[in-house]
Amino acid sequence: MCSGLFLGMDDLDPIAIYALFGEWDPQTECCQDNQAVYRSPGEPTVVGMASEDIAKLAETLAKTQVAGGQLSFKGKSLKLNTAEDAKDVIKEIEEFDGLEALRLEGNTVGVEAARVIAKALEKKSELKRCHWSDMFTGRLRSEIPPALISLGEGLITAGAQLVELDLSDNAFGPDGVRGFEALLKSPACFTLQELKLNNCGMGIGGGKILAAALTECHRKSSAQGKPLALKVFVAGRNRLENDGATALADAFGIIGTLEEVHMPQNGINHPGVTALAQAFAINPLLRVINLNDNTFTEKGGVAMAETLKTLRQVEVINFGDCLVRSKGAVAIADAVRGGLPKLKELNLSFCEIKRDAALVVAEAVADKAELEKLDLNGNALGEEGCEQLQEVLDSFNMAKVLASLSDDEGEDEDEEEEGEEDEDEDEDEEDEEDDDDEEEEEEEEEEEPQQRGSGEEPATPSRKILDPNSGTDTSDPEKVVSAFLKVASVFRDEASVKTAVLDTIDALLKKAFSSPSFNSNTFLTRLLIHMGLLKSEDKIKAIPSLHGPLMVLNHVVKQDYFPKALAPLLLAFVTKPNAALESCSFARHSLLQTLYNI
Repeated sequence: MCSGLFLGMDDLDPIAIYALFGEWDPQTECCQDNQAVYRSPGEPTVVGMASEDIAKLAETLAKTQVAGGQLSFKGKSLKLNTAEDAKDVIKEIEEFDGLEALRLEGNTVGVEAARVIAKALEKKSELKRCHWSDMFTGRLRSEIPPALISLGEGLITAGAQLVELDLSDNAFGPDGVRGFEALLKSPACFTLQELKLNNCGMGIGGGKILAAALTECHRKSSAQGKPLALKVFVAGRNRLENDGATALADAFGIIGTLEEVHMPQNGINHPGVTALAQAFAINPLLRVINLNDNTFTEKGGVAMAETLKTLRQVEVINFGDCLVRSKGAVAIADAVRGGLPKLKELNLSFCEIKRDAALVVAEAVADKAELEKLDLNGNALGEEGCEQLQEVLDSFNMAKVLASLSDDEGEDEDEEEEGEEDEDEDEDEEDEEDDDDEEEEEEEEEEEPQQRGSGEEPATPSRKILDPNSGTDTSDPEKVVSAFLKVASVFRDEASVKTAVLDTIDALLKKAFSSPSFNSNTFLTRLLIHMGLLKSEDKIKAIPSLHGPLMVLNHVVKQDYFPKALAPLLLAFVTKPNAALESCSFARHSLLQTLYNI
């Protein structure tokens, strides 16, 4: 027998084996080539190779991870500032024949380095997948758009036809979307199937820019006879809110080929949810819908239920922490009962659903043979309700699909929703009042800034919440913290709201910090506690979102009235790992940059 290289089958996957030895036959577990592959059951594969080839193979395996046309620098923590810093990366890109996927996650790429990497990509026409998440760590926000523009131009020049573009976990904000807008509109993205932009801080403005770019991409690609057929869209934790979600919904309705949509934690209320529901109805291939941690209310739940009745391919529904309430849950149950034959997972956890509605949901999944998980945790079932739920599922041998109910909040006797499944007119009136209040707030926040031409000054949320000159005791740190958080909670990127919020905060804190009796250290300590960044013996519930307070603090620390001695303490706590901060990466990044420069 000739000299051979002994490899266990776990050492190389079939793609790597093909790249090294020839065509892989999965049935015979052999490479169909001139080199013999010997294997006995339970023994290593023996590849007949000349000894001189062994050194060549070892050199190949020693290089950066390569498989199936993929070149990976993932997680290497490379700091690529200059062209010199990037020379090794460029060399490997240039020498890699048939490059189909480039992984740059977990590194940090500056403007100059991005420019020379882009130059190397200009000759890589076969590139299909760009895994470029988390590649601007520690960069100034102003650095990211030009870096993205350069990389995009490199792909366009190469004539690449992308299948996947992942820019998640890059806190580039709306300006960053401008950085890859031209790429999205170019022929390089006419073939795009997966677009991943999770946790990028796009905001409403970025969402609108993105929606317009996708619509333009579809228009241009359609003109060439091959319309954009996007399958996977990921944009969680981006503060899209109603306007951003509605703009994207318009684009989704035009595209019509989506199979997965992930948009959790975006501050979307029922108008945005309704717009998305209408768009989903025009995407019949949808398999996964993840809108976790937005706010449906009954209106959004009912609208989404109507869409679910029209879809046949849905496998995963994640509406957890979406406040669908009992009426919304019953509507969704009705949709499940009448269709969704492929449903595998239904998440309606933490949605303020009461016992009777939860039982209706359980009964609705009786014929879902493929169901693997039903999550109703964190609702208001009560101990008896939890037992009844398990009994219902057990009656058709599906008890195993029920997720834990350990966080059930107990049976709620609130009069507003009592008897929700049986009664009827009184509660409908109460729900209408609740929804009307929500609509009024949304109109004040979103529509009134557009009505400046009427000559009437719009009422802003911050002015409704607090007038610092009307009763706030600015000598009491706890009361100042409370006022600060109330105003900061309504912070938005819209100019009128942003200005009103910051003006109100300035007036409040300038007055407080200028008082000789005001304890600024206590103020910051209490603020950190309420934000969930500092533990306290007091049982204080942390505020639900840190985005507004972080954005406002980014303004406050720059002001003359802010005691600069507090900056190091604030920096220490904002730097520490914290799940709440991670969900607001853009706001956190902005504040950290400011604090570092103080």
